[in-house]
Amino acid sequence: MIRSFLLLTICSFLMTGHSYAQSKLTHNKYALTNGNIIDQEAEQIFRNSTILISEGKIESILQRGSTIPSDYEVVDLEGKYVMSGFIDAHTHLNSLSSADRALRSGVTTVRSSSVPYFQDVSIKNLVDENYIPGPDMIPAGVFITPDLGESILADPRLAELSGGVTSEEALRKLVQINVDRGAEFIKTRGTERAGLPNTDPRKQTYTENQLRIVVEEAAKYDVPIQIHGHGDEGSYAAVSAGARSIEHGTYLSDRTLDLMVQKGTFFVPTYSTVYDLTQPGGDYDNPILRNRGRHMLPELGNTVQRAREKGVKIVTGADTGYGPNSLTRISHELTFFVELGFTPYEAIRSATMVAAELLRIQDETGQLAPGYEADLVVLNSNPIQDMKATQDVILVMSNGHMVFNRLPFQISE
Repeated sequence: MIRSFLLLTICSFLMTGHSYAQSKLTHNKYALTNGNIIDQEAEQIFRNSTILISEGKIESILQRGSTIPSDYEVVDLEGKYVMSGFIDAHTHLNSLSSADRALRSGVTTVRSSSVPYFQDVSIKNLVDENYIPGPDMIPAGVFITPDLGESILADPRLAELSGGVTSEEALRKLVQINVDRGAEFIKTRGTERAGLPNTDPRKQTYTENQLRIVVEEAAKYDVPIQIHGHGDEGSYAAVSAGARSIEHGTYLSDRTLDLMVQKGTFFVPTYSTVYDLTQPGGDYDNPILRNRGRHMLPELGNTVQRAREKGVKIVTGADTGYGPNSLTRISHELTFFVELGFTPYEAIRSATMVAAELLRIQDETGQLAPGYEADLVVLNSNPIQDMKATQDVILVMSNGHMVFNRLPFQISE
């Protein structure tokens, strides 16, 4: 009932003048020709290829000279480079304009890492019902944290938790409300935040027992857990409790990383966001945070390198709401990963195949292959030669919908 009401309300909003589609989108048939396809699994580039797209999915991939069916709209990629759409596994995307900015940066799938009022669930519903092209959303709902703050307004049932979310009853209740509202991941915390000047990101927040309560309650609904954790003690407790992923992980010890390998826990370092702490503007612009970022950034870089050496599965996350002042993008995370020692193909896998595995959608997206969703980006130059090429996206397709296409650059007479 809630989901139907939200769709009706938002679709009414869309039909009263918003720039998004006024009715459901339809799937066209496309033939993307003359593209150089980056296969991150095979670590090859297949040149002069054609991708046939129908009903929102990749139908087939043809080699040069193959016959293209007459009922397909032909888009000449002019020898540009095609790869799977980027997956952002850590976002706070909570508006339609932000969803559009994410798409235009090449992000075709996101996992929410908490929003104030279940906007992530509403965005997911709009995408699933083909009212907007994407990005696909894996919603997490309201952050499970000791003090809900303004998020207490997100659902009338949360009034019962106004005294704090620390008891077993409160922790289970908030999991239940999130799942009932449509959350497909649950986010909770192992440590304090880095992005507030009056908190220490190393300080543990919930105990292993409290985190285990959250994990066990969510498991009843087959919903996995992501953990905000900069400090080692809180992150180790979260891995021990059964979290599926650790977000940030600035100060992780070898002991925690070894346990992550043993348990198959994923790591979403959001390195580009810690870099953002050190810079003016962006999502953070505070002298205390700038100084904090200067000592956190090398710590996190070292942790990412050690995690990679040990075989921890590492995934891209921009940790932004894609607001109008945001400087952080998945293309930046990819570029930083290469600077930290990843091979180009390895970095791309972290934003596609490995990210899809974390989100449990590896059979739906993350690869350019027949049967997969038509989630792809076209780049002006070769990212295997220079990963900064991922910052120059000239075509985006999400769920088979053409979000934008800047080709051809030349105007014909």
